[in-house]
Amino acid sequence: MHTSVRTVIVGGSVLAALAIGVPAASAQTTAPPPPSYGQVTLSPEESQQLCADRLPRLIDRKNKLIARINGDANTKGSVAWLRARADKQRAAGHAKIADQLTQRADRRAGRVDDLKSIEDRLTKFKDSHCVAK
Repeated sequence: MHTSVRTVIVGGSVLAALAIGVPAASAQTTAPPPPSYGQVTLSPEESQQLCADRLPRLIDRKNKLIARINGDANTKGSVAWLRARADKQRAAGHAKIADQLTQRADRRAGRVDDLKSIEDRLTKFKDSHCVAK
């Protein structure tokens, strides 16, 4: 019995030390600084590949997304399609689902502005870096 009491006391003091030491150690640590990225330099071959292959695909993808978002109620994924689904759910008595679909449609309509800014950035990049020589 004498040994088990000593084990309990030693074990309890170790746990107490860990409980006190762990929060103190975590409070002293700070978040690591964010990584700093340098300027990206492309070789002429990489630049040509970017201008010839990747940039047209990005522009095409952006155009398809804008067309889908602005589509009519028959275009799956469009804002009008989501609003039509919300109307159907509301008519069926599912107000919560209808509200979620309406919020989703509102968020999706806001994405058009983001896509327009992407369009501007892609056009500026194309005009400044993809000049035919």
